[in-house]
Amino acid sequence: MAFTQTQIDAIDAALAAGVTSVSHNGKTVTYRNAAEMLALRDRMVRELAGNRQTTVHLARFRRDR
Repeated sequence: MAFTQTQIDAIDAALAAGVTSVSHNGKTVTYRNAAEMLALRDRMVRELAGNRQTTVHLARFRRDR
């Protein structure tokens, strides 16, 4: 299924409002909880980005005592 940025924005707005129902194009979906919404949102973002993997490198610091 092809997701749109508008759908992601709708989930973001619902999460920000603290609700678990999202309406888009005349359809309403009610999720069980915010975790389910976040998992779907992550999937939508990945698919919209073309499943490109981003690598993040973190610096490590050590403090000598």
